[in-house]
Amino acid sequence: MSFIGQFPQTRLRRLRQQASLRSLVRETRLHPDTLILPLFIKQDLVAKQAIPTMPGHYQLSLSDLAREIAHITSLGIKNVILFGVPAWKDGCGSGAYGENAIIPQSIRLIKRLAPELLVIADLCFCAYTDHGHCGIMKTSNTTAQLILDNDQTLALLGKQACSYAQAGADLLAPSGMCDGMVSAIRDNLDQAGFVDVPILSYAVKYASALYGPFRDAASGAPAFGDRYSHQLDFANSQEALRECYLDIQEGADMLMVKPAHTYLDIINQVKTQYPLMPLGAYHTSGEYGLLKAAAVQGLIDERLAVLEVLTAIKRAGADFIITYYATEVLKWLS
Repeated sequence: MSFIGQFPQTRLRRLRQQASLRSLVRETRLHPDTLILPLFIKQDLVAKQAIPTMPGHYQLSLSDLAREIAHITSLGIKNVILFGVPAWKDGCGSGAYGENAIIPQSIRLIKRLAPELLVIADLCFCAYTDHGHCGIMKTSNTTAQLILDNDQTLALLGKQACSYAQAGADLLAPSGMCDGMVSAIRDNLDQAGFVDVPILSYAVKYASALYGPFRDAASGAPAFGDRYSHQLDFANSQEALRECYLDIQEGADMLMVKPAHTYLDIINQVKTQYPLMPLGAYHTSGEYGLLKAAAVQGLIDERLAVLEVLTAIKRAGADFIITYYATEVLKWLS
């Protein structure tokens, strides 16, 4: 990069003196079209329930979902990602798919009420299994411990994907970090005739301490053990690029990094390595909670801090952001 001019002829502060000038030369902008709001829908729920660890968010019943869709579309929300909480759970998460499963019901309802709303369906089994892990479990041949059966889970992901596509999902987002998940889902979708349904892969999902409130919201905390065996080690960055490469080869249409504002370097590396791939970032429940808690304590100006954080995520290279602050940000931007 070549630098032109020097002091006193060049004074960069000249373009910072007025709000209108600063806006004119602003390099990174938040836009409502690039924000995605997560929604949690619980089967057989009578009335919505507040999520104590996520102020301002609720587990919704289907009737509450209808009211929520009317509310958020009136605010200008254009994109949502759905997470389901089933009425019952078993060892293989069979409540995750089928015509009467909670997410297919939710998708059909949303598409009747707001067909223009982009509906993303998360694909995973942690909220649907009685053990709280992301698929079928098996006993390890080497350690005699229960571990995720990666390849058996792929078949279930394919079934879940087709169920959601049949219901009308616009975009499918596998989040379980199973090896081969994108190719398994793509093959099943194509064979079922859903060749035009795109896949947003959680290609880079770290084993983070910042998912706690989400697990409360989705009732998906593991009953035993942890997820370090399949989510990325937070000390690694090159491994993230390998994950992205493999998912692109398997047919991913978009990539995602999770968490977001504590992983700006990873977002930037992925975007630099794969500039032509649309890239999302998931601003997690824990990151949301940190900002909320600091705001309650009066330690930060919530509006300014959130806009700064989300702008930093965009500046790092994210094309779109999943954030629990979506509705508030839309109000602030307007």
